[in-house]
Amino acid sequence: MKPIKIGLIGLGVVGAGTFNVLKRNQEEIRRRAGRGIEIAMVAVRSLERARPIVGADCELVTDPDLVVNHPDIDIVVELIGGNDTARDLVLKAINNGKHVVTANKALLALHGNEIFAAAQAKGVMVAFEAAVAGGIPIIKALREGLTANRIESVAGIINGTTNFILSEMRDKGLDFATVLKQAQELGYAEADPTFDIEGVDAAHKATIIASIAFGIPVQFDKAHVEGISTLQAIDIRYAEQLGYRIKLLGITKRAVVDGVEGIELRVHPTLIPAKRLIANVEGAMNAVLVQADAVGATLYYGKGAGGEPTASAVIADLVDITRLATADPECRVPHLAFQPNQMTNVAILPMAEITTSYYLRVYVKDQLGVMADLTRILADASISIDAVMQKEPGEGETRTDIIILTHQTQEKNIDAAIGRIEQLDAVVGKAVKIRLENLS
Repeated sequence: MKPIKIGLIGLGVVGAGTFNVLKRNQEEIRRRAGRGIEIAMVAVRSLERARPIVGADCELVTDPDLVVNHPDIDIVVELIGGNDTARDLVLKAINNGKHVVTANKALLALHGNEIFAAAQAKGVMVAFEAAVAGGIPIIKALREGLTANRIESVAGIINGTTNFILSEMRDKGLDFATVLKQAQELGYAEADPTFDIEGVDAAHKATIIASIAFGIPVQFDKAHVEGISTLQAIDIRYAEQLGYRIKLLGITKRAVVDGVEGIELRVHPTLIPAKRLIANVEGAMNAVLVQADAVGATLYYGKGAGGEPTASAVIADLVDITRLATADPECRVPHLAFQPNQMTNVAILPMAEITTSYYLRVYVKDQLGVMADLTRILADASISIDAVMQKEPGEGETRTDIIILTHQTQEKNIDAAIGRIEQLDAVVGKAVKIRLENLS
């Protein structure tokens, strides 16, 4: 049987990793796929830089349209990132009857509904395992391995840059700005790290996960997104003293509010009990915890970025498409796990309606009655207290921190209580609020 011909767009870190792994393991991959998989054409910006990587094995071009329009290309692999250009190329490839593999989470989070609908109409596949958590096969696990289950929730450390920063802040007691600079020097953070540190990258991935887990359309615009740039080292230290660690989590879960089912979709710093396995994921590693009704909790851990780890996921998609290319489109695994006509429009809940626990830090004047005022305000809002830690003022100081952990309550209740707390004469400045998930 003749080999499947691949057109590769982009030869950066992941593109080069894909080319190298496919070449190095070609015989093993052929044995698994049932036929050869060959990169026949690569579109790059610089022919001079690309030639040492690909040698004379394939044709190099600078115009990606030549790839998506080439009649002999069976699968187009899009690895250039970004939105507009990538969207146009992917839609052209689909319209030309070509299957697509992409690692572009932003593309799918913003344009996934359009892309999947186009692929469905043309009877081709769009595979995207590499778009979420790099080399961890979380998409396949949710879409296929857990297909017998009703997924209840997914919580993941799905951005290695922020996890590295938080790990260093905790281990070394350094502030955010210092560790960010270190992460940039080590290559973990981009020169412009905004998408990572402000939670956007994680939110792209969480949006895709939510669609696959719950059979809902891709809705990035409904996600709540917070990053770690305002997180203070003192809160990481206090959390540790209380038996918790702070991680940037992407969380999506089923919830019922006033008898109506909704979906939570949020990214933000989160306290997790230190005894949980996911709380001990350090450095630039990723981990995803899935709660399902039949299997219970399953945890997926590994490298969430890097050339060859991500290439592993890209090539797994190529093998899947190679195996299924001749299958009846109706018999293939649906792009978002559920049959297209079975997708539902369960609402994404606004943050005011979500229910979780909270860490509050209030900086107060050291005087009588402060604690009584705080507990009264929380009680008036029907918020029960799980734990309290009051720091002794330093020598000569007249102010101190009070840290409160609450039991579960709706976000609108805690926000209303914080509004009243900040009006107290004894309270100095703004209260710090960080959400807490037990993940039990």
